[in-house]
Amino acid sequence: MSELVQRYLDRICAEHVGVAGGALADYIPELACVDPDGLALSLSSADGFIYESGDAATAFTIQSISKPFTYALALDQIGTKAVDAKIGVEPSGEAFNEISVDVATKTPKNPMINAGAIAAVSLVPGATPDQKFAMIQDYYSAFAGRHLELDEQVYASEKAFGNRNRAIGYMLKSFGVLEGDPDEVLDVYYRQCSLLVTATDLAKMGATLARGGVNPQTGRRVTDASVVRRTLSVMVTCGMYDAAGDWVSAVGMPAKSGVGGGIVAVLPGELGIGVYSPLLDGKGNSVRGVSLCRSLSEHLGLHFLTVARHSPMTLRAVYDASEGVRVYEAHGDLLFSGAEHVLRVADRDRDRFEVAILDVSRVDDIDDAARELLSGLRSALHAAGKGCYLVDPDGIVIRREPELEAIRFRAVDAAVAEAQAWQGRNRSVSPR
Repeated sequence: MSELVQRYLDRICAEHVGVAGGALADYIPELACVDPDGLALSLSSADGFIYESGDAATAFTIQSISKPFTYALALDQIGTKAVDAKIGVEPSGEAFNEISVDVATKTPKNPMINAGAIAAVSLVPGATPDQKFAMIQDYYSAFAGRHLELDEQVYASEKAFGNRNRAIGYMLKSFGVLEGDPDEVLDVYYRQCSLLVTATDLAKMGATLARGGVNPQTGRRVTDASVVRRTLSVMVTCGMYDAAGDWVSAVGMPAKSGVGGGIVAVLPGELGIGVYSPLLDGKGNSVRGVSLCRSLSEHLGLHFLTVARHSPMTLRAVYDASEGVRVYEAHGDLLFSGAEHVLRVADRDRDRFEVAILDVSRVDDIDDAARELLSGLRSALHAAGKGCYLVDPDGIVIRREPELEAIRFRAVDAAVAEAQAWQGRNRSVSPR
């Protein structure tokens, strides 16, 4: 039944193909050469199931999406106290490439702007730039679950046209923030920004953060939960530059954008999202990417203050009521991620039942996305030769669909009796 979720995401992605506005980043010449029409959406659940829409296999450079991951690596390697001595955690209210530091501390205001990101690179252990970059590359690759390659052309372009970042580097050196050669630190920074990713890589990296540092596909613990908590906290307040307040209120997920057109968003405990569209607004964020994430949050109920109402587990119980009849008992608030989980569990169990009964009598609240997905469960099972009934006494799933009233019951016992009758009818007409 994952195809129900896939179609839902495909539809949302398709609705944003025509979103206009924005321009390619041209201060790095290589970034101005990409296809401006690219659009991709990938979503990874916290257990590693991937959905892909649009140009999900298109590779692009990670750019500033690298910043939270290098920050996490610095926290991992030298600890919070040492990192805090060099990099703050407050929103800057300035452009991402502003040549500035905090007036009082003379350190970068946060790790999500260029000054803070360059400082974070300097804190990564390594005797040489190559050693630092190798550690960064391996760390990112562990988040993505595959080896990430360097785009040599973008790296060369960034290095050749990186005068503003050089000014930032030497400013940081003058304030004692950088202890090494600024040009060597900057060389590593240009390389980390030039690593190639896809929207699916970003979704997997986001899902690893959502799982508290464990990659859900490889099972590898990449970082500690405490590092993830600090990193996500700074992403909430600073990840979308000086549009962070608007992002948090409208979208409500820790996120980071990059001038390559990517955005990674994280719903802690639930999922990671990767989007790609290279046309940028004046603040350096993907125009269609931001719009797409707004729609996802609104339609799928992904704002973290909404998801905070979730019960720990969507499925309260799964049991066989009789031979070939399996009951799925949901409870709490049933939003998109919960409905997606129910559908995949039922899909996984498909060979274990003839009839599925979904009991939503203990569900407190449900959103439109979950309602649409669960309403499609019957047709998906019917196409597979299975029966499906719903225990929905309050009509929270089936509201104004008279054609579905025949599958709705007020109690489990009545649904089981009808399921057994369905089995009898179905067997009586089966060829012998």
